[in-house]
Amino acid sequence: MNRILIAEDEPRIASFLEKGLKANGFTTTIAKDAEEAINLALSDNFDLLLLDLGLPKLDGLEVLEQLRGQGLTFPIIILTARDDINDKVAGLEGGADDYVTKPFRFEELLARVRLRLRNSQSLPKKQNEALTQLQVGNLILNLHTRKAILKGQEIDLPAKEFSLLETFMSHPEQVMTREQLLDRVWGFDYDPGSNIVDVYVGYLRKKLGTNVIRTVRGVGYCLKQSG
Repeated sequence: MNRILIAEDEPRIASFLEKGLKANGFTTTIAKDAEEAINLALSDNFDLLLLDLGLPKLDGLEVLEQLRGQGLTFPIIILTARDDINDKVAGLEGGADDYVTKPFRFEELLARVRLRLRNSQSLPKKQNEALTQLQVGNLILNLHTRKAILKGQEIDLPAKEFSLLETFMSHPEQVMTREQLLDRVWGFDYDPGSNIVDVYVGYLRKKLGTNVIRTVRGVGYCLKQSG
């Protein structure tokens, strides 16, 4: 049974989320401020965090920064009334896996929760339990520092580049369609006609080399084992 931490200081919303998630088979814990959210996340074994940005004691973006900085890799979905594009960009680039604005429909949030849990649990069991690194050939992805290491050289990766590379490295030699990559890295609400996957593959190739990620014409992309 998946355990979800709800960081929300508004009692009505927290109760609504808790009831809905429990009704769908999840175990929930509520944190009423930022400090409690950080302490619970670091001391217990949760599968996903729903994070409000307007928490008492500390801004939610700072909570996000601290948790990712401590090496926590479980999915984090920001759930907030802030709909400014700058806040959304800051959240996603800071390591959030998704961004949902209030008011929201619970059915949509539930679908996003299931999607993020499914993606995080798609790692091979040994890797998922170790939560340390993925390795394909000469390429290593450190899940704690969120950096790539290629032939001994560390490479910094912004949040979406990290998520895209993690997806590829979790499925080496498997051809991934653009639609699959959009779904796993950016969420199903992105325009399927967007070229954002191609743009970010280009970013990774500049950092890792042009031969690491192979284009499969008319289908998508594939990470080479020899990378």
